[in-house]
Amino acid sequence: MNVSVQWEGVYPALLTPFTADDQLDLPLFEKNLHAQLEAGVHGFIIGGSLGEASTLLNEEKIELLKSGLAVCDGNVPVLINIAEQATKQAIARAHEAETNGADGLMLLPPMRYPADARETVTFFKAVAQETSLPIMIYNNPYDYKIMTTVAMFEELAELPNIQAVKESTRDLTNVTRMRNAFGNRFKLMGGVDTLALEALLLGCDGWVGGLVDAFPAETVAIYELAKAGQIAEALDIYRWFMPLLELDIHPKLVQYIKLAATATGIGSEYVRAPRLPLIGAEREQILNVIETALAKRPINLMRVETRTF
Repeated sequence: MNVSVQWEGVYPALLTPFTADDQLDLPLFEKNLHAQLEAGVHGFIIGGSLGEASTLLNEEKIELLKSGLAVCDGNVPVLINIAEQATKQAIARAHEAETNGADGLMLLPPMRYPADARETVTFFKAVAQETSLPIMIYNNPYDYKIMTTVAMFEELAELPNIQAVKESTRDLTNVTRMRNAFGNRFKLMGGVDTLALEALLLGCDGWVGGLVDAFPAETVAIYELAKAGQIAEALDIYRWFMPLLELDIHPKLVQYIKLAATATGIGSEYVRAPRLPLIGAEREQILNVIETALAKRPINLMRVETRTF
């Protein structure tokens, strides 16, 4: 039975751990999930760009999905990301996700082809019409070169299972544009770590995070404090967090965040080719950012609520 997706709170865009011989490291994946659940995250997203989706086999994504569902045991929703080049392939992935128990989908526009507005809306509608699962549209023109505009969302609003937006335009005024145009028709999830607190204060319902994979307690604390109106307390943690959050907006975010998760004991550095592990001065530079932050890590995090599973 599917878990209801509320589109609120902290949803980690999960890392995909690998072994030294390039197999899925499911024990480490599950260790990371448990650490995040203990910190109070509200849902998970499997197979996003941070999860090295472009290098995963379809069967590996389903294996991760089944593992995540088993760990969560109906307590929080588990979503899977769809990032395909062809509409037919995207629909097939949606069918597979639904058949294998996913609670919802995150959906990217057509990959590699710079679709225009009509093509993009048609693509999103075609997938949504082929599944009963709730969908979050990933709006990230910065990385994927396709902007889903307010006018496009007016057309997408016709489909009830298109329910949320991962707001990654890096234009904070877009949060207000969406609220002005649609009220609460779409749930909004901030999708850029370095703008997360600002997005929450402007009215986003949640945060799809990257550094949460290494620092779940700090991420959840910022969200809960912001929503409780304890802005000064949230800001203290956010300012400490910012050098780490900046690791999320670099082309090597996968390697950087995996190194951070390794430092906190819930990840490893193994990546899948063509990515390679960090070496030399670059690795030392990123390690310095992580170790400097760890040396000043907040100890007594101010939390509004604590949930454990």
